[in-house]
Amino acid sequence: MISNLKYDIEFRREKTQELSRQVEQHIAAGGRLSRSEPAHINPPLAERSTKIDPETVLKRKPKRLNLAERKALRKLADSL
Repeated sequence: MISNLKYDIEFRREKTQELSRQVEQHIAAGGRLSRSEPAHINPPLAERSTKIDPETVLKRKPKRLNLAERKALRKLADSL
């Protein structure tokens, strides 16, 4: 079976070879490599504030009409 990612693999191969050349040049110039902690893929979430602003107005959806109100509204519409 032929891989659907063949083009992607070839594209990345060129990038990795270029990166390898850059690392070799860095080491040849007297540079050093060091290991560090890996980056977190999913950083921890920011903590929510406990402060509540009294100026804030909560936007809530209006309540839906109940069955009796819908029937009354339908009668009004029919009478027009």
